[in-house]
Amino acid sequence: MEQIFKIPKMVKSAVRVYWLIIFSFPLIITSCQPAAEEVVVYNSVDQVFSEPVLKDFERETGIKVKAVYDTEETKSTGVMNRLIAEKDNAQCDVFWSGDPLRNNILKSRDITTPYQSAQTALIPAYFKDKENQWTGFSARARVLIYNRRLIQKDDLPKSLMDLTKPAYKGKFTIANPLFGTTTFQIASLFATLGESRAKQWLQDIKANGVIIATSNGDVKKRVMQGEIAFGLTDTDDAFEAIKESDDVAYVFPDQQNGGMGTLIMPNALSLIKNSPNSKNGKKLIDYLLSKETEAKLAVSSAQMPLIKGAPVPTNVPSLDAIKPMKIDYNETSKVLEEIQPWLKQWAEQ
Repeated sequence: MEQIFKIPKMVKSAVRVYWLIIFSFPLIITSCQPAAEEVVVYNSVDQVFSEPVLKDFERETGIKVKAVYDTEETKSTGVMNRLIAEKDNAQCDVFWSGDPLRNNILKSRDITTPYQSAQTALIPAYFKDKENQWTGFSARARVLIYNRRLIQKDDLPKSLMDLTKPAYKGKFTIANPLFGTTTFQIASLFATLGESRAKQWLQDIKANGVIIATSNGDVKKRVMQGEIAFGLTDTDDAFEAIKESDDVAYVFPDQQNGGMGTLIMPNALSLIKNSPNSKNGKKLIDYLLSKETEAKLAVSSAQMPLIKGAPVPTNVPSLDAIKPMKIDYNETSKVLEEIQPWLKQWAEQ
């Protein structure tokens, strides 16, 4: 009788194979599906402004964006150093920088590769690399932001050179010059004035009680709150402050006859050499170099479009109305690297 209730070995094997197929089928289907399209971007632009644009790209193209952002305190330096460390094993496809100096540094280290988007022709020659290693778009400017309860417009310094005057002792602030656009501004002064005059200027503003803030955002906050009369920051920070406080305004420095002009800072895009998703990296660059993207950044962060015909809100200044500081972005990036040791000593004194 026992033999009647025993399941033959052949049947047992068939059952096991059946259930193995049932449980494995979803895995087989999943493994047959193509991997999701993606692009990796390292970004030194404020996340609050750049992330919505990247989300729009993701939604419109179906390409997943993996973004790595700098912190406010290490702006432009953190992701740049990461790209340098990853030179022999690229993990990033596109570097989106808040200024072209870092792109030029990466170019000098053979980390970027040329890419000429069809959109590149829309950008003025001054704002792009001659070898197509980076292309600029949507510019900001370095301005003096001030609190009208503490100082009047007519009493502000007309030039950065005036910051050494006794009348401004202890009344102004700049962000840590080792990071972000403040580094760019200092390097541009070295390139324009020469090493000796630029170093003397920095020593003189320190003697005149300049207050070193942690970031451009910190400059904005201190001026808004009335802790400090005025400071140097970017137009996007100035516009955010104006939205939040009626006490705040800004001016473009060095606009007078004979003045050296205001520093203009375009965003800059570079394609990374031997990147894992270079095809999608090119698509992202094409997307960002457009009137539509410049229009979005003009609305969200008061950035000034470089492409003629891009719609601009009435409160965003035109580049045509600003006397620019005439610098060579490539030469200034070399200066930036050269002055880092001395600048570090200055900042830590």
